[in-house]
Amino acid sequence: MSETPAYRRLPDDQRIVLTGIGMTSPLGDDLPTYRAALLAGRSGVSPYEIRYVGKTLAGICRYEATKYQSRKDVRRGTRAGSIGIFCANQAVREAGIDTASWDPSRVGVYVGVTEHGNVETENEVYELSQFNYDTKFWSHHHNPRTVANNPAGEIALNMGITGPHYSVGAACAAGNAGLIQGAQMLRLGDCDLAIAGGISESIHTFGIFASFASQGALATHEDPTKASRPFDTARNGIVVAEGGCLYVLERLSDAKRRGARILGELAGYAINTDATDFVLPNPERQAECVRLALKRAGLEPNRIGIVSTHATGTSSGDAQECRALREVFVDCGRTAFNNTKSFIGHAMGAAGALELAGNLPSFEDGICHATINVDDLDPECALDGLVLNHPREVGKPDYILNNSFGMLGINSVVIIARYDG
Repeated sequence: MSETPAYRRLPDDQRIVLTGIGMTSPLGDDLPTYRAALLAGRSGVSPYEIRYVGKTLAGICRYEATKYQSRKDVRRGTRAGSIGIFCANQAVREAGIDTASWDPSRVGVYVGVTEHGNVETENEVYELSQFNYDTKFWSHHHNPRTVANNPAGEIALNMGITGPHYSVGAACAAGNAGLIQGAQMLRLGDCDLAIAGGISESIHTFGIFASFASQGALATHEDPTKASRPFDTARNGIVVAEGGCLYVLERLSDAKRRGARILGELAGYAINTDATDFVLPNPERQAECVRLALKRAGLEPNRIGIVSTHATGTSSGDAQECRALREVFVDCGRTAFNNTKSFIGHAMGAAGALELAGNLPSFEDGICHATINVDDLDPECALDGLVLNHPREVGKPDYILNNSFGMLGINSVVIIARYDG
């Protein structure tokens, strides 16, 4: 590999940068608040009760839904759409973009989702049950609420965007996949500005809780703040969370032209497939995905300052990912590893985008936030450089690598570089 990373040899109109972040999470609705909670070691998991399942635990968002929507629009639309609208508007505002002067036909919306429509269908069936299942009480809003492009479409409607919009279904790799799609469309000239990332309304569907519980993969703990515990020997499953994180992506040439503040540059990415099991991960394919992203960026593993792990808190998944990481990051003593799900739970389609956001401030403050709730590290999850329970000063990293994997064997990796002009 060349000493000059591959992405830096691209012309400015092919280099992709992040210029805005909009988010909602169980730890806050803006990046400074979210980051402060991560550095303080504060969990966002709390008690939660949902129809048929009863008392459980979840990561719950409390954003101001009517900040960018009327109450009528909130009722008419979906929770996923509402999360997307909040995040998209915040991202564009943070990027310093005046929507009154943009060309809406040159804006693309690419929203990663794990699933969509389950919440709305469950709610309709429940409401129908109150009327002896008479279908004349079925809502005429159901179809537009449940089509797969709904979250991206609601954003486009809300913001008057007339360029391309669609949702990217990529299971729990969707946050990274949305970013990758946005970058690809910018490079193809399909749009001049991309709103991209991932969202999830998953805590509002009882089915996801029931399914994880039936698999023995739903986390439990007498203290909700300690329930999400990736890498710990006592980990016992996933804490379901909702959330959203959307980025404004631009070509470097356009960002420079308007004097934008650049939060980071997309250095490399990769998506591949295990093709071995519906649920169980394949560490060989995961390692291949990481290596491919590094190759495309033109980087050796030891150039990565922080690796944000996907680890969900399941017994097999965490160990398999750590095995993959040990294969790739050999003799990488300066590389730190952490996990964000230990704080907020698993935000499904939003997970990768939120986890990346929580690490981006490291480019400026030189601190790697910890993985919390690790009282007894599982030897199978041991990684040199794993940051446990307390944040660590690591110096300003040049690169952050973000892992995000999902069911049906989809793997995604994104590498973000510190932009230095």
